[in-house]
Amino acid sequence: MELKVKLSARNTLSGKVVELKMGQTTSHVKLDIGGGHIVTASITNEAVDELQLKVGDHAWAVVKASDVMIAKDA
Repeated sequence: MELKVKLSARNTLSGKVVELKMGQTTSHVKLDIGGGHIVTASITNEAVDELQLKVGDHAWAVVKASDVMIAKDA
């Protein structure tokens, strides 16, 4: 399956929804992208409903970040 939308994000990871934990306002979606790698995303419950996400669905993790920071104890 191919993602058929245009995005400014250059990093998309295709996978299968393997776990969906809904909280009060936020859901944690675990996406198996293969090779033993799982990506976890926190999205709103509203987004889960709009996307009609469920375990077993094929989906994409879309990564768009302008900064990555590293911290260490002083």
